[in-house]
Amino acid sequence: MGRGQLSFAALPRSFFDRPSHEVAPDLLGRVLAHGSVAVRLTEVEAYGGPGEDPAAHTYRGRTPRNAVMFGPPGHLYVYFTYGMHFCANLVCLPDGFGSAVLLRAGEVVEGLAEARARRSNGKPLADRDLARGPARLAVALGLMREHNGLDTIMEGSPLGRPRQSATMLEGVPADPSSIRSGPRTGISTAKEVPWRFWIDGDPTVSPYRAHVPRRRNAAATSVGEAPSS
Repeated sequence: MGRGQLSFAALPRSFFDRPSHEVAPDLLGRVLAHGSVAVRLTEVEAYGGPGEDPAAHTYRGRTPRNAVMFGPPGHLYVYFTYGMHFCANLVCLPDGFGSAVLLRAGEVVEGLAEARARRSNGKPLADRDLARGPARLAVALGLMREHNGLDTIMEGSPLGRPRQSATMLEGVPADPSSIRSGPRTGISTAKEVPWRFWIDGDPTVSPYRAHVPRRRNAAATSVGEAPSS
């Protein structure tokens, strides 16, 4: 999809002031920009609030690690998992609710060279694989621990302004007839909840994988399952 087809107008905060499973399908086709790289979202997963969704990081309540998820909607929740990967989420609902959408995959629509340099380590890599999967998406966008809590809502138009922070843009919403939903991937609890949403037939969507228990690296800081919000 070319740059000229996308709307680079900013999304309002009210877009995220809804339950995560309502926000998630509406995120498909939207664009997250960070620095010079922008990614059109093609696959996401919703996670519910405290006591509601056992797969969510907020299930047992607020902690120093998940505090951003209880903040204002539209902020980034970035967490580290298995001692080697960062994953990015967008916070939903008002202060105090603790809900978010995991960004699973997307198409790099701006800053292709920079995204490729971050991802390829000098090896050939297809465009479809640059942000295909939650960890790859975070790497392509350059999102790390220090970006946890960034506000992606920019008041007014972002056009002509340097994107030193993260910004959610309108992009082109996915045609509702192209959106599919199914079980969330890589989790062992509440895995039957059909809150994974993707654009059918898009080559950047990651393959579905059921949960496989694995030994966690001792350096990991994640206290919940991953990848989840």
